[in-house]
Amino acid sequence: MAKANVRYAPTDPSLPAPWKGLIDGTTGNLYFWNPLTKVTQYHRPSISTITTDATSTTPNATTVAPAPAPVLETIVDASPASPAPVPATSASTTVPTTTTTTTTIVSSAPLPARTTTDAMTPNSSIISPEAYCRQHEISVRGIDVPLPFTTFESTCFPPGLIRELYKAGFKEPTAIQAQSWPIAMQGKDIIAVAKTGSGKTLGFLIPGFICLKRLRNDPKSGPTMLVLSPTRELATQIQHEAVKFGGPAKITTTCLYGGAAKGPQLKELERGVDVVVATPGRLNDILEMGRLSLKQVAYLVLDEADRMLDMGFEPQIRKIAGHLPTRRQTLMFTATWPKEVRDIASHLLRNPIQVSIGSTDCLVANKAITQHVEVISPMEKRRRLDQILRSQDPNAKTIIFCSTKKMCDMLSHNLQHQYSAAAIHGDKSQPERDSVLADFRAGRSRVLVATDVAARGLDVKDIKVVVNYDFPNGVEDYVHRIGRTGRAGATGTAFTFFCDQDGKYATDLVKLLEGAGQKVPPELRDMVGRGGYGGPPRRWGGGGSNSAGGGDTGRKWSGAANGGPSGSGSRNSWGGSGGGGSGGGGSASGWGASGNGGSNGGGCSNGGGNGSGWNSSGSGFHDRSFSGAKEQSGARSRSRSPDKSFF
Repeated sequence: MAKANVRYAPTDPSLPAPWKGLIDGTTGNLYFWNPLTKVTQYHRPSISTITTDATSTTPNATTVAPAPAPVLETIVDASPASPAPVPATSASTTVPTTTTTTTTIVSSAPLPARTTTDAMTPNSSIISPEAYCRQHEISVRGIDVPLPFTTFESTCFPPGLIRELYKAGFKEPTAIQAQSWPIAMQGKDIIAVAKTGSGKTLGFLIPGFICLKRLRNDPKSGPTMLVLSPTRELATQIQHEAVKFGGPAKITTTCLYGGAAKGPQLKELERGVDVVVATPGRLNDILEMGRLSLKQVAYLVLDEADRMLDMGFEPQIRKIAGHLPTRRQTLMFTATWPKEVRDIASHLLRNPIQVSIGSTDCLVANKAITQHVEVISPMEKRRRLDQILRSQDPNAKTIIFCSTKKMCDMLSHNLQHQYSAAAIHGDKSQPERDSVLADFRAGRSRVLVATDVAARGLDVKDIKVVVNYDFPNGVEDYVHRIGRTGRAGATGTAFTFFCDQDGKYATDLVKLLEGAGQKVPPELRDMVGRGGYGGPPRRWGGGGSNSAGGGDTGRKWSGAANGGPSGSGSRNSWGGSGGGGSGGGGSASGWGASGNGGSNGGGCSNGGGNGSGWNSSGSGFHDRSFSGAKEQSGARSRSRSPDKSFF
């Protein structure tokens, strides 16, 4: 029988020596070959496998042909660092020693066989790195990019840490974890772009744990790992994960955020901590007090970098960077990749490898979320919200987003009796917010009404429904709002109320819905066709002009526009009447602009693990200079004032 051609798999630094990865050129099967013992097998070898293979073989075994796997097309960075012995009985090609993209062919190599004595079966889920990246839409830009870790066992993490991951319900690394872990463990800077709920938190925490365990700095002299977060909610969520997975390895973590007393936070810093998770504002306050040194920080993380820049934290981030050592590793995790993030990344990171999950050229919503956009009037919102809440499972958790704190409190008060609703926004004290979130997570509160304070960082895995009672200040915020559901592989539903005053976002919203394969309502398409604003007379519209006076054509929520014999009727919003008299024009009343024949009345937007011997291979810290950093000014201007008082 003719032997199938095989080729070397891309170099895997986590593979124990002397094992080599091989790929069957005919079937695409990935398997492993030990050149010393001549053993080939499908399961990934471990240290114990080396000892077993070196001392014994399986006697009287009956071989069974392996099952086929997907056929491969190309290999990225496939050549080993040095020439490897070719497992062949005939002539073969020489393995190149370069690190460029290539495909290495090894002819007549032995295919792995399983034996009935060890009950080993070829795992059809083991696919080549290229096939894995295609399947999970992983794109990588950089030099010498290591292979993704497709299983926890391939990571070489400590057994106790792997047990904690399985105990937490993880079956395998998420796409962003699989590719970012091996890069981070080599000490390289990373820009990771992935949607919310994709496992980014553990994507940067675990390599950081391994880094600080290797360095063994004195925590009383300052933290080794620093994580910057835009909001208190996200910061406390990161701290929770850090304690959960780092606690068994005796890694200490503290969280610094505004809105809470500084005393307890300062006491924790004095006791010494390995990891500091902080919002930029509070961290700068403590640095100015001289109560914290960042000279030991070797591992810096900017989580939700786009959100931090969007909220005007760039000057504060640059100021914090001035307290950091130039030799450090920097990781930037973000859900979107706008120009502002690219600019600051060019200053803070050195030769980073960019890992993207899905498309970064356009904004993409989570396809696991069913999106319903309803073009309605402001007066219809409350009735429609009641219908949605009544139609849901009584035990389903729902989060409702509003634009203002006033509307947030009003809705939660009206829904409190029937749905056990609670509110969270920037005017709430930290103990109040913690209590509300605890009740929501525990199921004691079924509905959470929130401003955009909860749009990021709120990680409650069983949220089934998101309602955008008010449309946010852009489609990026919309993506993050609906991202509170459909997390960690689950599915979810999002309802969005879209009014005429939101028309400027109609075009982008349509593109987003189409990109996610969602239904686009005809009313929304009509709004795009009209340039994003207004439309023909609808319910509650006003009258047109009379024969002598040119009154403005009525629209939704506009009052009557009646012209007099010599005057023009003016547009009214929220029901004002602007009837023109015989000698002049009437003026608009109530939220509307005054004047003759005004075309717009200015709509209202609704009020508004264990053990301490963890080891990691590779350091690779880099020198950086911030002397030439370009300062940029604060937050982007908004048509509505964002809720930022909680910083």
